[in-house]
Amino acid sequence: MSTYKVTVYISKQMIAQTTNRIYLTLMDSEKRSSERTLVNYWSSIPKTEISLDIHVEKNIGDIVQVKLEKQKHLVNSPWFCKHITVQTPSADYFEFPCYCWLVDENEVMIREGAARLPQDDTKYFQEQRKDGLESRQKIIRWNEWSPGFPGSIDAKVKELPKEVQFDGEKDLDWYCNLAEVMGNLMEEYKFHRLKGLFLGFQSFYPIFTKCDFCLAELVKYWNKDYMFGYQFLNGCNPVMIRKCTKLPDKFPVTHEMVEGCLRRGVTLQEELQAGNIYIADYEILKGVPASSSQRYLTAPICLLYKNNLNQIVPIAIQLSQTPGEMSPIFLPSDNKYDWMLAKMWVKSSDFIVHQLVTHLLKTHLLAEVFEIAMYRQLSAVHPVYKLLIPHVRFTIAINAKARENLISEGGVFSKISSISGAGMEKLMKNAMETLTYKSLCFPEDIKARGMEDVPNYYYRDDGMRIWEEIHSFVSAVVMIYYDSNKAVQQDVEIQGFVKDACFGINNSDSFPKSLKSREKLVEYLTVVIFTASAQHGAVNFGQFDWYSWIPNSPSTMRKPPPQKKGQEDMMEYIMESLPDHGCSSEVLGTVWSLTRTEKNELFLGMYPDMYFTEQPVKEAIKTFRKKLDEVTNIIKSRNEELTLAYCYLSPDKIPNSVAI
Repeated sequence: MSTYKVTVYISKQMIAQTTNRIYLTLMDSEKRSSERTLVNYWSSIPKTEISLDIHVEKNIGDIVQVKLEKQKHLVNSPWFCKHITVQTPSADYFEFPCYCWLVDENEVMIREGAARLPQDDTKYFQEQRKDGLESRQKIIRWNEWSPGFPGSIDAKVKELPKEVQFDGEKDLDWYCNLAEVMGNLMEEYKFHRLKGLFLGFQSFYPIFTKCDFCLAELVKYWNKDYMFGYQFLNGCNPVMIRKCTKLPDKFPVTHEMVEGCLRRGVTLQEELQAGNIYIADYEILKGVPASSSQRYLTAPICLLYKNNLNQIVPIAIQLSQTPGEMSPIFLPSDNKYDWMLAKMWVKSSDFIVHQLVTHLLKTHLLAEVFEIAMYRQLSAVHPVYKLLIPHVRFTIAINAKARENLISEGGVFSKISSISGAGMEKLMKNAMETLTYKSLCFPEDIKARGMEDVPNYYYRDDGMRIWEEIHSFVSAVVMIYYDSNKAVQQDVEIQGFVKDACFGINNSDSFPKSLKSREKLVEYLTVVIFTASAQHGAVNFGQFDWYSWIPNSPSTMRKPPPQKKGQEDMMEYIMESLPDHGCSSEVLGTVWSLTRTEKNELFLGMYPDMYFTEQPVKEAIKTFRKKLDEVTNIIKSRNEELTLAYCYLSPDKIPNSVAI
């Protein structure tokens, strides 16, 4: 008689206990097995681990699989298994990462923890992998939620497969945050909703609540040109600005118009050639319909200048894509209210593009595409599955909630902004036509926008550090499992993953449909992880900081853009253009909730669920964590010298995945 010592670990953070019967069977490489053993004995005290001694008549050798089965009894209650360890009679020790739910009366085959490429597996396991993926593809299916949008999961929130839902802790955290937001809004704003309009900027103070690091400075200097320009570099949307070496014909700014702004005593043309002129062009909003006759959208162009203090400041604004008498070019030398309103229009357009393109499309929706493709094409034993799984945690779930509550027709976003459901479709179509794979490669994007040398661009500086560390970590993992470029080419699962992701991005010609080398695989996986972690951190967690002072970034404009300068009663026109009390309150509640992290958030490089069991990968993870700590310390030291600290890309503040 031989005895195998088995320990089954259950997550304490989830409702993982069940009255249903769970059975476990050990299997070796010859497909010999132990007798089916009952795992769970009902106890009033929740357990996080269960120890079993499984006796067999003969030693069945090295265990390569564990089979778990669930039998429903009266009430079906799902059961979650974290991982299983097995010690053989000869004292060999095997780990079986599981991290999955057993739902209904189903069974799960758990492979021993060593990651394997499909071509390195035996024929039996290759068939098992193929069958498992085919089953998963029936559960996780592509869907076009709305025309022009990238592919998403074919399920509503309540229909989501258990493996991609929020766990119990996250679900509770989500609803507690929501309740807190609604409670604060009702308590703090009920007196201020009695009047629909603001009477002056001072009337925004009652809805301007607790300040984070930059809000005190923002309120004090929000209307200064340098603060306006600073946000193009380090605000919520630091990806719109690009170097301008030649003015577009549609933006006929002359030297005479801006001569008073140029501080080096040279011409506009010379400043263009010297690389001191930048542009933010919102052409993507051209033709996008507004939500109603009381709310307005436009597609402005803003010219910016690096002055001799190394500040980026605006020097010309046109509020449409078509120059002419009805679309004047606004200048800092104009009446202060004309200039103020022009800047507000730019920031209002920036709010729309940031929320729906930079934030929603280029982090949330793309991360979901990668997650769906991962589940459909990579088996759980694949090293890339193990690498990516922490970086897609809760992404499908949060996006499903967003589709039902935030960006749906009549959802929160249509209430607080100037864009309708039809407008979102048009904007998304415009964005998808211009979206490229290279724009997701952080160094390539910085270079393409000519932003390599602009000073005080902390988004670029910190982003480059993190990109390099992620790239180095991914490279270390890839080199462990792929000994050649040919190994990448022969990996049918990784090729299926890349092809399926391209399908989810509407078969964009700019996205790879296959990968031919280890170098390209490393770059691709770096894009996936960086998008889901660092890029989302950079464009999400500053929203309360920069949007809670409503005049700084109006979510909507209730008056049309001015078609001439010097109108009378301009201050009154500005206040009537800005969001009213009700809308402003909803904006504040929304951006507050979108910048919360859960109580036990997993930040970049934190991998408590050890999908990898091999020591070389564990060492690579350790090195990755150490390097990220060094980046955190560099950023912390730099921030101590700044008036406005830039923290959004500090690794200790970047969640692993898009989960809010």
